[in-house]
Amino acid sequence: MMQPSNSDPKILPSPSDLKKQNKAISPKVTNHLSAVSQPNRDQIQHQQMSAKDVSTNDQNGKSELPKTEEPTLSEVNGNSTQVAENQVEQTSDSIEETVEGFLPVLKNPNFLALWGGQVFCQLADKVYLVLMIALINTQFQSSDQSISGWVSVLMISFTIPAVLFGSLAGAFVDRWSKKAVLVATNMWRGILVLVIPILLWLTHDWQPLGGVIPVGFSIILGVTFLVSTLTQFFAPAEQAAIPLVVKEQHLLSANSLYTTTMMASVIVGFAVGEPLLGIADQLWLQLGGSGGELGKELLVGGSYVIAGIILLLIVTNEKRQQSEKESPHIFADMQDGLRYLSENHRLRNALIQLIILFSVFAALTVLAVRMAEIIPNLKASQFGFLLAAGGVGIALGATILGQFCQRFSYTLLSLCGCVGMAASLIGLSVFTTQLSIILLLVTLLGVFGALVGIPMQTAIQAETPPEMRGKVFGLQNNVINIALSLPLALTGVIETFVGLQTVFLGLAAIVFSGSLLTWYYSSK
Repeated sequence: MMQPSNSDPKILPSPSDLKKQNKAISPKVTNHLSAVSQPNRDQIQHQQMSAKDVSTNDQNGKSELPKTEEPTLSEVNGNSTQVAENQVEQTSDSIEETVEGFLPVLKNPNFLALWGGQVFCQLADKVYLVLMIALINTQFQSSDQSISGWVSVLMISFTIPAVLFGSLAGAFVDRWSKKAVLVATNMWRGILVLVIPILLWLTHDWQPLGGVIPVGFSIILGVTFLVSTLTQFFAPAEQAAIPLVVKEQHLLSANSLYTTTMMASVIVGFAVGEPLLGIADQLWLQLGGSGGELGKELLVGGSYVIAGIILLLIVTNEKRQQSEKESPHIFADMQDGLRYLSENHRLRNALIQLIILFSVFAALTVLAVRMAEIIPNLKASQFGFLLAAGGVGIALGATILGQFCQRFSYTLLSLCGCVGMAASLIGLSVFTTQLSIILLLVTLLGVFGALVGIPMQTAIQAETPPEMRGKVFGLQNNVINIALSLPLALTGVIETFVGLQTVFLGLAAIVFSGSLLTWYYSSK
């Protein structure tokens, strides 16, 4: 992977600038005519032969000229063809550099396969939680019980693997084929979801564990734990695969498409997940299926399986790591990732920016409930409209980035995004009851959040060498998941004591501090 030049430490150069610099110092292709210059020198040497040698040859009645290795017609044509191919390749590369937007990555079949797998995988991830809540509601929750306790335990089982195995999974991903990890994790998640109805049917008359916990609910918790564990391997493999199939100058567009798809899956999965599961059950019954509710599991599990099948089409051109000696211990690999992050201030700065970004949006998910409660003509249960506005903003910002912003440095984009997020949060602290203004500000918060998140994620991909990507992305997922838990746990409590306006101002101060950090490291 090409590393950014150190000649301009004030700004993180864009990938296209790096490629142009490398082309400027690359040696020119030798003209094929130089290949026939050597025989001319031999002929000159022959003309400078002594008279004695010439007379000797005359006496023998024959002239022995030194043999010259003149190039054949095929050799000359071959050299000409090679030069032409090099010129065509250089021309095509220069044309690709001038093309902006999503078109270059959409013409890349390997990226299309990776992106297609992401579409089905992201949809399955989001609808999976809706499926589990539906199973709890229909099979375990009694009419006089609140579902909150059941859902809380489910979310804990989903979160624990992210905290425990995020870094460990990334270290293993560096040792394995990225394509194999992508395919296997989706296939196994699909199988786990598809066996849930069988396991629930086999254990439906078993006694509760300890007389309290239903066996079926324990099965759901176990499957959720395993699905989340497999996700910890899938996430770093997915991030590490993007630079393998996309050229460096197109990474920003590729990440923009990924972020747009992710936000669309969040909106679709949580907003229409329940109707989708209902439609799946109806189709299952119309096709003559028995069991009544197996369509839900087929939809989610089948989406994982389809994602795995699509990902089989990827060609990553990964180089096998030759183990000349015994591989280091897996914890030594994790320490290498930590050491690499500590020594590279640009990567460390990008990771801090991502932590701040995700923490702000995690806090927003909690504050949205309180905002919906105090906004006139809006119920607390309708907080999803506010979150959907943020998702629309992120998708809009991702589209703008991928289409028009390849020429700007990642540092400049992140700096503008931090300032815009801080201004949006200050606006939310002022306008707390005007619905139209709040929707606009939350949308702008999403747009500016995309200006921070996508360039910083792209910078991490561009700066990290291939052999370190799994470790770095595993650490990234681990740290972000841990950071997300703090705002989710503390924001509601803090808002109760200090109020909504103060919390928004505090978040604005944190984001603005992040912008100062970006400016400081970019000026070093």
